[in-house]
Amino acid sequence: MGFYAVLPYLATHLGSGLGMAGWLVGLVLGLRTFSQQGLFVVGGALTDRYGPRPVVLVGCALRIAGFGWLAFAGSTATVIAAVLLIGFAAALFSPAVESEAAREAVRHERDTGAPRAHVLALFSAAGQAGAFLGPLLGSLLLLLGGGFRAACLAGALVFVGVLAGHARLMPRADRVPERAAPEADRVPERALDAATRTDQPARSSWRAVFTNRAFLLLCLAYSSYLVAYNQLYLSLPVEVERATGSQAALGWLFALSSLLVVAAQLPLTRWSARRIAPRTALVAGLAVVAAGFAAVPLTPGGPGGLLPGAALVVLLTLGQMLLVPAARGLVPDLVEDRQLGLATGALSSVSGLAVLGGSAATGALLEAPAPVRWAVLAVVPLAGAGLAFTLPAGRGGKEAGPRAVAG
Repeated sequence: MGFYAVLPYLATHLGSGLGMAGWLVGLVLGLRTFSQQGLFVVGGALTDRYGPRPVVLVGCALRIAGFGWLAFAGSTATVIAAVLLIGFAAALFSPAVESEAAREAVRHERDTGAPRAHVLALFSAAGQAGAFLGPLLGSLLLLLGGGFRAACLAGALVFVGVLAGHARLMPRADRVPERAAPEADRVPERALDAATRTDQPARSSWRAVFTNRAFLLLCLAYSSYLVAYNQLYLSLPVEVERATGSQAALGWLFALSSLLVVAAQLPLTRWSARRIAPRTALVAGLAVVAAGFAAVPLTPGGPGGLLPGAALVVLLTLGQMLLVPAARGLVPDLVEDRQLGLATGALSSVSGLAVLGGSAATGALLEAPAPVRWAVLAVVPLAGAGLAFTLPAGRGGKEAGPRAVAG
């Protein structure tokens, strides 16, 4: 909620409020995504080392500081620094919160017999509820004349509550030791001692992951989706302001996206897992995302001029719901199980790097004629679909659902 009260309105604030060029606006948004996605592995490593609680609390504190700084940042350097701080904060608390949620889901399953997927689905639904309410809060502040600064301070205030809630409710000790493996699955202590005496297996895992051609192709295909998804914060605000003269309706479009995910994600994932292979779902999802960009110049303005923007949001969200679980479900098929954690982090980091470069390029398109801009944007996910088509079909997997919800 705190995040989405601010981010949808950042692009216009940078462009109209601070007078930044389109390419620089795109670069700033890309830096935010990269500082989060690209450093996700860092947050996960710190969580493993220190436990989730301190990492979450530090991340929330940094997010408060970042939003407060962004509210008053007036130069390019200070805006970039604040945006990097906001992204790095999420790189800390997101993997820590998600790992603790998964750990508690397993514990709840062991204690009560209730499937862990119920807890993880509730966790996901809570996130979408925040994504629904946040843009509405931002739109309300804009309508009341508070401006972007008020939205930033409101986001910081929300995270004050988040920090207090985690300080009060989050377990003080990491509960990993409670999840003892069955006797048959335990590694002998001598083997563990041998593993700690050398980092050769770790180096071997890094080499295996980053020389895995199929996995790297998946990273590139998934990167094309993230570059496209970033247009919700870059190109969509420009389209809404062009069509209506303001960004007041932007929050409603983000709310529409969140409601679609809440209502359709689980049924759509169940259907796709039964009917089509993960590779097919990935290709189809990227094609639907491309159709969303192509639909913008082809959709008549209609009531309030919002129909083109609404068409983009609906199609991009449908494509996202198809491709994200499929992409994450393909990872176990492409790497060995002992490399799964590294590969999952690498998927986020490689994609974040691609968004960093892609956002600067697509930001420069804001000054191009609309048909050219939307046609070029449609080519990005189409290229990703072409790369995805070369991947193995995947097993369709029983694990894809839980992994997608958890990650």
